[in-house]
Amino acid sequence: MTERTARVVAPAALALFAVLGALMTDRAAPGAVAAAAVATGIGVVLAWRRVTGWPMIAGLAIAAGALVFLGHAQSANLSWMGLCVVAAWVALTSPTPVAVGTGAVLALLPVVEWVMDTAEPGWGAWFAGISFTTALTIFVRRLRVAMLQLKAAQDELAERSRAEERNRIAAEVHDVIGHALTVSLLHISGARLALDEDPQEARRSLLEAERLTRDSLEEVRATVGLMRSDSPDGRAPLPDAGDLPALVESFRRAGSDVQLVVDEHLGVLGATRGLAAYRIVQEALTNATRHAPGQPVLVQVGPTRDGTTVTVHNDGPPVPAPTPGAGLLGMRERAESLGGRLTAGPTDGGWLVEAVLPR
Repeated sequence: MTERTARVVAPAALALFAVLGALMTDRAAPGAVAAAAVATGIGVVLAWRRVTGWPMIAGLAIAAGALVFLGHAQSANLSWMGLCVVAAWVALTSPTPVAVGTGAVLALLPVVEWVMDTAEPGWGAWFAGISFTTALTIFVRRLRVAMLQLKAAQDELAERSRAEERNRIAAEVHDVIGHALTVSLLHISGARLALDEDPQEARRSLLEAERLTRDSLEEVRATVGLMRSDSPDGRAPLPDAGDLPALVESFRRAGSDVQLVVDEHLGVLGATRGLAAYRIVQEALTNATRHAPGQPVLVQVGPTRDGTTVTVHNDGPPVPAPTPGAGLLGMRERAESLGGRLTAGPTDGGWLVEAVLPR
């Protein structure tokens, strides 16, 4: 039951029990009618004006007094049910301490009647009813607040997951396109230089650039497909550690001097860590080719005490990029997302990228 529902149902229930109390009371007719009218009118005004806080408590206290007036010395009078309505109204619209205090005061009223006339049966039932109603409605309100907080937390988690997925897709596309453009540019540059002297070599370079571009386009489609469907059916598989030799060979065909040293049990990396190792090597080779062209590069992938270590080292002083890119950040995020680490920086006469992927 929401607060809005409480402000619709509670005044109607309060009016019903006030009228029934007036019909069942032994009070004089004018006084009974006046008390019922006061309780009903206060309930309607409070709901219509959406009064909250202590003004609402004060108004309901007057309504409760009118109900007690109708049911005085009569435990069978249904006006006492109106006190349960008042307790529920306060508990559903007020903080817990206020609801507990109000419920305690209302529950004491039938106790006072019981002390005044112990021969009248039923007062214990009204005490239990008011107490139970207070406790139940406080629980319902706290449960509703908890559900709203849970929904807000779920929405926040879903939005965070979507943001992380977008970042992951962006990193995949960045690596694929960066590699494709860099290696294709090497092939196209080689074809331009060999166009007059060796047309066959120029043709071979252009065909290799075309093949690489086509393969990269398929990989981009597979990556973007992750955002469109949760089903892997119909999508090309993403690369893993087993595709490292083919990756290195694509750089070699473009004219880069790359040496690869891998462990024979590379397949134990699994799909997730294998993809991370592949992307780290891909981005590191792309950066080495772009910023230190013509320099030899050594790629090593193998097991260590901490897990699997991936190192890419190129000789010669790297040519600094005009503006810093997102490649290094993407490599580091890939390693850290698996609980690993990545360091990159200059070494004696070159540049070293080292990633450790835990088991």
